[in-house]
Amino acid sequence: MKNTNNLLISESLINGKWITSKETFDVINPATGKVIIKVANLTVKETKDAIKAADTAWKTWRNNTAEKRGDLLNAWYKLILQNKDQLAEIMTKECGKPLSESHGEISYGASFISWFAEEGKRAYGETIPSADSENRIVTIKQGVGVVAAITPWNFPLAMITRKVAPALAAGCTVVLRPASETPLTALALAKLAEEAGFPKGILNVIAGKDSSGMGKELSTNPLVRKISFTGSTNVGRILMAQAAETIKKVSFELGGNAPFIIFEDANLDEAVKGALIAKFRNSGQTCVAANRFFVQDSIFEEFTEKLCKAVGNLKTGDGLDKHVEVGPLINKSGLEKVEKHIEDAVVHGAKIRLGGKAMKGLFFEPTVISDVSTQSLIAHEETFGPVVSLFRFKDEQEAINLANSTEFGLAAYFYSQDIHRCWRVAEAIESGMVGINTGLVSTASAPFGGVKQSGIGREGSKYGLEEFMEIKYLCFGGNSSPKTSL
Repeated sequence: MKNTNNLLISESLINGKWITSKETFDVINPATGKVIIKVANLTVKETKDAIKAADTAWKTWRNNTAEKRGDLLNAWYKLILQNKDQLAEIMTKECGKPLSESHGEISYGASFISWFAEEGKRAYGETIPSADSENRIVTIKQGVGVVAAITPWNFPLAMITRKVAPALAAGCTVVLRPASETPLTALALAKLAEEAGFPKGILNVIAGKDSSGMGKELSTNPLVRKISFTGSTNVGRILMAQAAETIKKVSFELGGNAPFIIFEDANLDEAVKGALIAKFRNSGQTCVAANRFFVQDSIFEEFTEKLCKAVGNLKTGDGLDKHVEVGPLINKSGLEKVEKHIEDAVVHGAKIRLGGKAMKGLFFEPTVISDVSTQSLIAHEETFGPVVSLFRFKDEQEAINLANSTEFGLAAYFYSQDIHRCWRVAEAIESGMVGINTGLVSTASAPFGGVKQSGIGREGSKYGLEEFMEIKYLCFGGNSSPKTSL
């Protein structure tokens, strides 16, 4: 194991070969607007090639022992950590997040590889008592087959490892299509997987600008047995409809509109700390980011003042500066959405308490707006930016009703020191994950995923492995002993 000299790669990986293309596309650093590198622009044709390669490789890969697959995953895990500094710099340049967050994401993302390297050895079957004394019933678990993984730009490493690691551990092969805004981290991971010793065709990574065309091929090609996607709910609907043609297994982590409730009995200083984590990580560009802050009337002003003071101390700038805590937004459309949400909130009566303005380039001031109306856009759509929107509520039931008044149900957060209230509210909130007195919930050992229109399936934990496996029932007949005479 060693550090790799250069992980900044412009070619894609198909069947163990690095693929170039006459056409390229620019990968832009959102902090500077400058081109980092030109990447080969693959198409539907190469997508088909990658699927065929993965299908061929699956015939062999599925017959490896779970221990053998785990050994290769662990080798990949170690290489990722050994090349952490270079990976973090690549990630910060292509997606803009602060360098400290990139380092954190690499440790977090790598933990899924380590977890599933071991969890793959525990894909247990069962023996089941039979109603027929001559039969024996057994179940086994087997990898589903070729997996298509489509990942977003906001977590360019962790969203990959959460899908690829369990798929490979289960005995599946993978065709990965990373977001065109951030393909460099994915290609670097592919290079490290190659160095770890993965056979050709096991992990194929295809970068390209034709997201709809490549996505359609991945979701309709009959050789693909499973599609795992993280992204918007609208795109999830399209992929789900396309995958229905061949009845594929699907798991989707989609949009969110996370509530963050502060009850009057909360520790306000701790709630402020949790709010900063839940809102400003990756400049608010996360699916689990707190989007609607519901604050009880009796503590509204006190909490708002404490929060504004903390937010005002955040430093915005290029993520390569080690002191920066809030980086740029990913592109112009993301910036425009933030501006639109704030303008609309103000029209509906909200007050700008801090920030509220675009800065140079793709940067936006960390912002706090208060007395937001439930009729405003920000109450119903993901902002995906560094904006805290504060709503008032009177009692517990109103807070629950407000939290649940959305089509989404990915993550939710609340702060209270009343243990009975903690149980009541946690059970009543319609969300796949609930953070209770914490603003950070994800870990490799816990199931990550949403309810309602925030997705299907879970990533991480033992359930994350099951998403890539089928249960097969084996019935053994004729088990009676031959009759003998005395």
